[in-house]
Amino acid sequence: MDAASNGPSIAISLADRRLYMTGPDGGTRSFPVAIGRPGVPIPVGDSSIRRKRRDPTWRPTANQRRDNPALPRAIPPGPHNPLGKFALDLGWPAIAIHGTNDPESIGTRASGGCFRMLPEDIETVFALAEVGTPVRVVRDSLGGGAPELPVSRPVKAVPVAVPAAVKAAPTSPPPPASPPPEEPPPAPVADPRCGTVTAPLRRMICDVPALALLDGRARGTQERFLAGIADPAAHAAAAYELIQDERRFHERIAALCWIRSGTEGDPALAAAAQSCLTTALDRRLSDVAERTAALRGGTRIAGRP
Repeated sequence: MDAASNGPSIAISLADRRLYMTGPDGGTRSFPVAIGRPGVPIPVGDSSIRRKRRDPTWRPTANQRRDNPALPRAIPPGPHNPLGKFALDLGWPAIAIHGTNDPESIGTRASGGCFRMLPEDIETVFALAEVGTPVRVVRDSLGGGAPELPVSRPVKAVPVAVPAAVKAAPTSPPPPASPPPEEPPPAPVADPRCGTVTAPLRRMICDVPALALLDGRARGTQERFLAGIADPAAHAAAAYELIQDERRFHERIAALCWIRSGTEGDPALAAAAQSCLTTALDRRLSDVAERTAALRGGTRIAGRP
């Protein structure tokens, strides 16, 4: 997509979950976005900004109100408006780049098909973009691949000739080495959101002791790792990586262990969800251990699918 001669162009990567804005000078800035949640169609291809709205009113679509009859017909500007303070309407029906009143959703699959941005980021894009700015949405990554790591090769043994006259003196076997002391497992850390969380799966993790213990152990591993980082910048970067991993984990369990609000009281559904969560949380313990080890060594690795 060529940038307009007198304005920027925008590309959104679903793989990266980022919006890339390129200016007329060729410089590019990127911002994290939330994209459509699992099961929601996400538009792909070329479009453009058709309208700019400051302090927009949100009007749920007919499908959204059918899925959730409790939704009002419109939500005016204010702290409860899911569009935030700025919206850039695209050429696709009911699709926009906009702010949010839920900043924690940024970087996840959480929207109804639109592209959410942090309040300060959408304010920047809103100021720079004009009506007519081209927008392209692609599935692939636009961030570039990670550098290829050198491949470790086994050391080739080189035979050494020993003179026949030299005989090795008999040696006694060395005493067995004492095993290193085992590091005690980290103490579980409770989820601070448990007092207010309402989402069925998250509520189940908080309320079932066995699930809360598994979740708390993963949090404990993360907390102990972060406590050992003295440099503020490195601490902030590692904390951000771990938060992103946790968001991706919750997206996976939402898809794998799905349970609808209001049906968690069904014994069969609850038992299936608890079994699914047990497996997912047990695996997360291993994922967190691998992730913190990689971050400690300065190597970034992707979480398991």
